Amino acid sequence: MINRVVLIGRLTKDPVLRKTPNNASVCNFFLAVNRRKSKNDTSNTPDADFVPCVAWNQTAELVTTYLRKGSQLGLEGKIQTRNYEDPNVPGRRVYVVEVLVDSIMFLDSKSASVDSATSYTTDYYPDESYTDLADSPKLDISSDDLPF
Repeated sequence: MINRVVLIGRLTKDPVLRKTPNNASVCNFFLAVNRRKSKNDTSNTPDADFVPCVAWNQTAELVTTYLRKGSQLGLEGKIQTRNYEDPNVPGRRVYVVEVLVDSIMFLDSKSASVDSATSYTTDYYPDESYTDLADSPKLDISSDDLPF
């Protein structure tokens, strides 16, 4: 069986980092993902799905450090389900379907994040081993070189 999810969307609010009793980092957030409209829909209102996601450890720390409400994010993960008893209504089970995040990709440009009202750090990469992509040589690729 295959359980893989790839999503691109925007954060619906600022992520918050929490710690478990074992000191593991966890971050729950919602990703707003645009949905393609049906051909019969003539309204101009955008359709979106709000997908609950959970990131752990280093991934959770990256999300809370570098992303804010409205940040565009790509992620890969798997769907997980869990359930628990509602503490407010004894005997009622609550079922949750969410994406367990394996990897993330920052999709906002550095300049957009620096100019935004909520400031980000100026560099997405925590270590200095990465070079600035603007200084890298341009690739000469034509549409004939693409496999699709």
